[in-house]
Amino acid sequence: MATQTREGRLVEAFVTLADTLVVGYDLVDLLHTLVSHCVPLFDASAAGIILTDDEEFEVVASTNERSRLVEILQLRSGSGPCVESVITGRAVSVPDIDASGPKWPRFRAGALEQGFGSMFSVPMRLRETTIGSLNLFWDRTGGLPADEAATVQALADVATIGILQERALRESDVARQQLQFALSSRVVIEQAKGVVAYTRSATMDEAFTLMRQYARSNGVPLAEVAARIVSGDLAL
Repeated sequence: MATQTREGRLVEAFVTLADTLVVGYDLVDLLHTLVSHCVPLFDASAAGIILTDDEEFEVVASTNERSRLVEILQLRSGSGPCVESVITGRAVSVPDIDASGPKWPRFRAGALEQGFGSMFSVPMRLRETTIGSLNLFWDRTGGLPADEAATVQALADVATIGILQERALRESDVARQQLQFALSSRVVIEQAKGVVAYTRSATMDEAFTLMRQYARSNGVPLAEVAARIVSGDLAL
């Protein structure tokens, strides 16, 4: 079988995201689908998403624990490329984290400790509404080539549209409820990852993969799988 071209993988990513946007779609799975595609597409070492409901920021998707820890560090300190991208509504590029200077000292120290050399953040926005950021991390310096920025933004825009559907914004509070659900469900998912990691003697990343595979195989929302694991009704 011929190796799939990068253009083919990019088309596949957009099609997969579009296919996910069906009635009753799983928002958490949509966001994890996005970050999972971004890593190979942009030769990144990790990817993650933070969302905000105007009151708090939360990490709601990540491809590994290293990027999740760096994002959490930024949220706790209230500063860093991910947070700045949300606040300003603009992309933030850090091609050399070690040389980023004193602007974000806690981010710089934490990112270097996790082995990252560069990162790139784009806002998740629709018109004037910014709800979070999509963040890419590399172990090397250099970050994202300038001509790839628009592609990353386009992928983030697709996911944003899925959250902030115009119909929901016009007719009800569905969009805000979905955001709140994603934020609150993340806590349960992290608890479930810990349970599975302990019972299976696995890493947190392996535990999450098992949970997601079960959710997809059985047609059950990821948050529901996590809740059942935490309550003891499900063992993986």
